[in-house]
Amino acid sequence: MKIIIQRVREAKVSVDGRVIGEIGKGMVVFLGIGKNDTTEDAQYLAEKILNLRIFDDENQKMNLSLSGIKGEIMIISEFTLYGDCLKGRRPDFVEAAPPDYAQELYGSFIELMKKSNLKIITGEFRAYMIVEIHNDGPATFILESKK
Repeated sequence: MKIIIQRVREAKVSVDGRVIGEIGKGMVVFLGIGKNDTTEDAQYLAEKILNLRIFDDENQKMNLSLSGIKGEIMIISEFTLYGDCLKGRRPDFVEAAPPDYAQELYGSFIELMKKSNLKIITGEFRAYMIVEIHNDGPATFILESKK
């Protein structure tokens, strides 16, 4: 699995011109699922995200986790994270998980994140979405389960 995290002050996601979710202070998680990913990858990244200390403490040091600030999370499926752009001019998605398998793991990841008792908002799987982000910092982080 590949994840891009953006620390945000607020964010919202829309489908077909309709807002389907919004959050305040927290993070937007763009989740890409590869064809060889498993529930162990989802468990690893869920734990990592919830405990990643990327929020400022009273001394403006990145020392607080999402749980520590009682932040909110928006999870957006993003198969394009598996787009290989090394050859040619068009991304190759051969390493991305097939849609049915990806949707199953996406659902598992969301359920793992919900165990945190934090506010969890999701996009709509396989939908064209508009994601509005007010990046706080900016602060953007990349995580992979296979490294």
